[in-house]
Amino acid sequence: MKVLVIGGGAREHALCRSLSQDPSVTELHCAPGNAGIAQVATVHPVDQLDGALVADLAAKLGADLVVVGPEAPLVAGVADAVRAAGIPVFGPSGAAAQLEGSKAFAKDVMAGAGVPTARSYVCTTPEEAAEALDAFGAPYVVKDDGLAAGKGVVVTSDRAAALAHAASCERVVIEEYLDGPEVSLFAITDGTTVLPLQPAQDFKRALDGDEGPNTGGMGAYSPLPWAPAGLVQEVLDTVLQPTVDELRRRGTGFSGLLYAGLALTSRGTRVIEFNARFGDPETQVVLARLRTPLAGVLLASATGTLDQLEPLRWDEGAAVTVVIASEGYPAAPRTGDPIEGLAEAEADGTAYVLHAGTKADEDGRVLSAGGRVLSVTATGADLAEARDRAYAAVARISLKGGQHRTDIALKAATA
Repeated sequence: MKVLVIGGGAREHALCRSLSQDPSVTELHCAPGNAGIAQVATVHPVDQLDGALVADLAAKLGADLVVVGPEAPLVAGVADAVRAAGIPVFGPSGAAAQLEGSKAFAKDVMAGAGVPTARSYVCTTPEEAAEALDAFGAPYVVKDDGLAAGKGVVVTSDRAAALAHAASCERVVIEEYLDGPEVSLFAITDGTTVLPLQPAQDFKRALDGDEGPNTGGMGAYSPLPWAPAGLVQEVLDTVLQPTVDELRRRGTGFSGLLYAGLALTSRGTRVIEFNARFGDPETQVVLARLRTPLAGVLLASATGTLDQLEPLRWDEGAAVTVVIASEGYPAAPRTGDPIEGLAEAEADGTAYVLHAGTKADEDGRVLSAGGRVLSVTATGADLAEARDRAYAAVARISLKGGQHRTDIALKAATA
């Protein structure tokens, strides 16, 4: 099987790493890729938002499967262009990707499907926003209606800050605050069958103790020893399957990766948000535990044959990933600095480094090229061992001004 992955972050590196280990994959390509992905796949400098160019590249390569990683190409309709060229693609249509592209659309779908979520208002004026904030009270939850790369949500008890964020967006969704721990649950679907993966938890705030600004994610772990028994089946029955069925009923069938961000509240499980693609950094730990070869699962989604798959196989152990971000992230990331110690971090075979914002210079040195630079990932018999291995590898890496959280999976590992 010849596979083309679209994207250039740590999520795509995780996908490419898993695909490169799949014996059915004979050729692996990625566009545009990054310095780490280039070690396991042939990279191509193609604009990932241009569906025609992506489809042309896939045809030229003779790709048997195209995997679209990030949300922006999906919302831009890149999967539609590839499908129109007759090539199987893992990823929803532009219309179905509005489940992530528009918070208001997602709320409407959830209402139609009877999916439990926070009460909310869609606001387009400062007056509407102020009224909605007062209706729910603090803490205030204000979400940019459009794509914001994981950073469009403000949760604050400062009413002025909430209003300011609302004013900076064309349209916002203001909703009630959901208490309780958060869980990420991915599911692969072909538009009818829904196949849930293992749950994970990510860490959105920049600093230890969940302090600081929201980010795209500073680390993650799986499994969740504290999660209630039967959680995956409950979410499949009450959230994932009803959502896929509702989208099919509307004529906007969803195939690809459906990501449910959940809050386990005092009143039951509630959906915080949907994404239309693998989450980053949760993908890094979920794929680290997946033992079923990945390519066949993604192809079954793309070709409508998920119901023919055998049950997925999982590693019984644990996985932890720690993000190393550049100085100034998330507000003003510094780039262009050399990264040292990558080989040393992987030397003992207990951890590996997935590249996010990196590039290679003319001399072959790896430089920082984004806000989140690396995802250092390790597995172990349990969370404590996986965590120790991940942080030991982090300690071997040097990036000027680099920052990382020191408490990823700490509570779960020591509970």
